[in-house]
Amino acid sequence: MTKQFDLVVFDWDGTLANSTQIIVDSIRGAALETGLPDPGQQAASSIIGLGLREAIEQLFGVISQAQIEQMAAGYNKYYNAKQDDVLLFDGAYDAVKRLNQQGTMLGVATGKGRRGLNHALEHSGLGALMHGTRCVDECHSKPHPQMLLELMDEFGVEPSRTLMVGDTSFDLQMAENAQVASLGVTYGAHPLERLLPHSPLAHFEDFATLAQWLEHNV
Repeated sequence: MTKQFDLVVFDWDGTLANSTQIIVDSIRGAALETGLPDPGQQAASSIIGLGLREAIEQLFGVISQAQIEQMAAGYNKYYNAKQDDVLLFDGAYDAVKRLNQQGTMLGVATGKGRRGLNHALEHSGLGALMHGTRCVDECHSKPHPQMLLELMDEFGVEPSRTLMVGDTSFDLQMAENAQVASLGVTYGAHPLERLLPHSPLAHFEDFATLAQWLEHNV
C-alpha cells in the first residue's frame, strides 16, 4: 500500500496520554486556591490544548498579573503531583513504535511546556520513538501553525504529506492553518461537535480504531 503521509504529528494530552481529568482537576484546584471561581468540568476541559497562560485568560478574562502567576503556579503544583499517574492510552505505545519502525517521521505538538513534555516522554517510553517535538514555551500556542510549520521544515516534509492527530479543536484548527490534514479523536477533551467544523479526515472514539486507521493509511 502506498504511504499517504511521511510525517505524523500527535498532540500529547488527551490524544496519546490519558491526562484530561488530571488537567481538569488541576485547573479547578488552582482556581479555588487563587480565589477565582471554579470553572467547572466542562469549561476546564474546553481550554485543554491551549498554552497555560492562554487557557487562564480564556477561562477567567481580565485578571491581575499576580492572579495569573498564582493560577499558573497552582496548576503546576497540582499537575506535577499527579503526572506520574498519567498513562498512555491502550495501544498508543505499540502504534507509535510501528510507525517508527516503518520509517514514518513522528512528532509531538503540545500545549505543555518543555520540562513537562520531556518528563512525559521519558516516563512513557515514547521519547526514543519521536523524531521532533514542539512545546508552547518554544512556539505560539495552538491554533497558530508555528509548531507544525517548524516540524515540517525540520524534516523537509510538505504539508500534503503531513498528518496531525489531536483531540481538541485547537489541534485541528492548527492543522487547517498549516494546510495539513488531520484526524480527530473524541476520547480526550473535546466532543465531536467541536472537531467536525475543522474537517478531519476521520474521527475515532477510542485509540484502537485510530491505530487501525493509521496501520492501513500511514
